[in-house]
Amino acid sequence: MTTDAPRPLNPAEHRLVRQVAIGARMLSLDGHDDFNQGQISARIPGTDEFFIKGALVGFDEATPADVVRCSVDHTLPAPPLAPPELPLHQAIYRARPDVNGIVHSHAPYTLLFGATDLPIRPVSHDGAYFRDRIGLFTETSNTVLDIGTGQHIAKDLGEHPAVLLRNHGGVIVGKSVRHASVLAQVLERACRLQLTAESTGVPYTWSTDQDVAAKQDFIYADLSVRSYWDYAVRRVGRHWPETAGWAA
Repeated sequence: MTTDAPRPLNPAEHRLVRQVAIGARMLSLDGHDDFNQGQISARIPGTDEFFIKGALVGFDEATPADVVRCSVDHTLPAPPLAPPELPLHQAIYRARPDVNGIVHSHAPYTLLFGATDLPIRPVSHDGAYFRDRIGLFTETSNTVLDIGTGQHIAKDLGEHPAVLLRNHGGVIVGKSVRHASVLAQVLERACRLQLTAESTGVPYTWSTDQDVAAKQDFIYADLSVRSYWDYAVRRVGRHWPETAGWAA
């Protein structure tokens, strides 16, 4: 692993680094690539540190060796290969002790949806997860280079699992990097399907409140999310055989 001052990794940290790398590949397969932009990170349990995809590689080429150890404390020097939007992750981890994984990407439908004032509607199972559970940040569409902007994004995220950044993509969080990776894919599909429905120009329907509650409890229960992660790991392995064993 590349860091400013490399430290040996314990077995749990090795596993977390591999999860960050394979989560990045999952995001690539789901259309989140934008050159080397976008990040995925995972908090190291019991510490004020996290692992994050390095600045120089895209989601589609990230390996465990490209993952950087960083501090939640923004006053400490950042490792040379830390991504420029490090303050975004630092601010959210500081504000949300329950968050252990973060994805920020410029996924196209998520970005387009954030450019509108549409509410997320449960057109699909995907939309049901985020109905009334997504924030919107409109202060700037620029790269998040300072802790102040990161803190404002964290405020607009609130207790939600995601926040749309107007004209800049989305930020998705989870209780683990596995959850954040899966939910980033869920949000992109929710946005794509709703925007497609909007583009037809005809009225469309969405799930009832009762169905939404049932879907949130069953389709996105922890056991279900773990099965989606396992499926995505297999899909990554079929596309990039060299990743075999990363998610062990």
